[in-house]
Amino acid sequence: MTDEIGWCASGRGGAVAAGGAGSVAAGLELLAEGANAVDAAVATILALAVTDYGLFAIGGEAPFMFSDATERRVRVLSGVGRAPLDPAAIAGYYETGIPDQGSYRAMPVPGAPHLCFTALAAYGTVSFGRAVAPALRLLEQGELEWHPRLAETLRRLVDAEASASGSREEKLLAARTLFYRGEIARELVAWYAEVGSPLTQTDLAAHVTTFEAPVSVDWRGLSVHKCGPWTQGPVLCQALRLLEGYDLRALGHLSPEHVHLVTEAMKLAYADRDLYYADPEFAGVPLGRLLTDDYTLMRRALIDDARASLERRPGDPYAMQPLTTPDVTQANEVTTPISDTTTCVVADRWGNVVAATPSCNLCGNQPDHRTGVVQGNRLRCMNTNPAHPNRLEPGKRPRVTLTPTLVTREGRAVAAISVAGGDVQDQTTLNALLNHVEFDMRPAEAVTAPRFSTDHLENSFSSDPDRARAFKAPGTLQLNLGIPEAVRDELAARGHTVTIAEGFIGMPVMLSIGADGTIHAAGDPGAGRHAGALD
Repeated sequence: MTDEIGWCASGRGGAVAAGGAGSVAAGLELLAEGANAVDAAVATILALAVTDYGLFAIGGEAPFMFSDATERRVRVLSGVGRAPLDPAAIAGYYETGIPDQGSYRAMPVPGAPHLCFTALAAYGTVSFGRAVAPALRLLEQGELEWHPRLAETLRRLVDAEASASGSREEKLLAARTLFYRGEIARELVAWYAEVGSPLTQTDLAAHVTTFEAPVSVDWRGLSVHKCGPWTQGPVLCQALRLLEGYDLRALGHLSPEHVHLVTEAMKLAYADRDLYYADPEFAGVPLGRLLTDDYTLMRRALIDDARASLERRPGDPYAMQPLTTPDVTQANEVTTPISDTTTCVVADRWGNVVAATPSCNLCGNQPDHRTGVVQGNRLRCMNTNPAHPNRLEPGKRPRVTLTPTLVTREGRAVAAISVAGGDVQDQTTLNALLNHVEFDMRPAEAVTAPRFSTDHLENSFSSDPDRARAFKAPGTLQLNLGIPEAVRDELAARGHTVTIAEGFIGMPVMLSIGADGTIHAAGDPGAGRHAGALD
């Protein structure tokens, strides 16, 4: 099946768009057997740990959104690991800093395995053994040194599930327990001690995948759903609210006015992200105020239709003021290494849809020599500024860039998007979503049309306590080469610092469901994305 998978496909029997072709094939294999979207998404995510290794790994994280066709509601599963619980370990980071250049000390608890077991138990229909079978075949065909070690670990989980008594859910719990509380957990803790990570058995045993309501806004008769402010996801909601006041369709696709207004809205939304977003279990994120009509109207008035802003301009949702003190800041050289992310959207024949964004941010970390499990450096997405809401604290989730998107109409899913690309993820999502909704593009066109983005924001992978030093590049605007020269010149005349990105901006995948039930799925082939569908 892998040889037959391209970058776009349509069908009524289900669809998958993700990274490597082998992972798309894994999801389609489950769908062809009558499994649902959650089953197929878990199979896809597990396979991505092999096909997209480096962009994701089994010990990484995966924010996960599920649109249930029967209940007509969207649920969020966090899928993100947390900081160590030991206050002494946290104090050590404040003394020496969170490593920015890649380090086992920056590993959070592995979130993806717990997410996979939890999603299957709550919303799936198949066993872990069935979901992981395609990934095991990929590992058996692989040639890397860690492949047989990870395959053995996964087989131990399958055996734990098969040998446990009780319901399918109880069997899944038995396998999850082996990883987070049993023998595999003890092996991981031994590895942590060897490589200098402060993670402990207590951290693994305490980990949970939380179930949450999405953050949602209405847009042109649709509901757009994102994960909470432990991701950057609500920044898309804020940008959409700011753009409500403009007729983008009338301005023309990729006209200077279209690109300028979207960029200026993104700058304002990202300024609020940088100042306020964090794990809401630990910080009082004023999300409700950030999305109100009054706040949006005040902030929208800051957009100059003719001139690019060069300032950092967060607002004050507490006092309901459009601005805190604007900050004219200098560009900072980006030296923090970033291992990218991968993508996953799945729809089944019944209208259930999943959007997930698996990642790991390895940055040099290597697999455990016992289990083959590898974990990344996600703790560096927090900082050690004691006054900042995204500061490092025991058991806290880092505010990640990972940000899947679901779109519904009257409770039924009509589109899903996942993007890899760090701080660019929601900008690329906004490009694709507007292409689809405002400019009537199907996914194949929406994910391949020229894109644009700005670095007028903080680097989410810098843990510098001085957040001014984390700011990247004020006024910048990256454009794909396909945007005409006349548009580029006009944008430069408006004050944007325009550069040309000859390669891709972000790595998007997308699906939409038509009124007749046909699922259209696509992934940008220039960014190594793949998609497939069943008739």
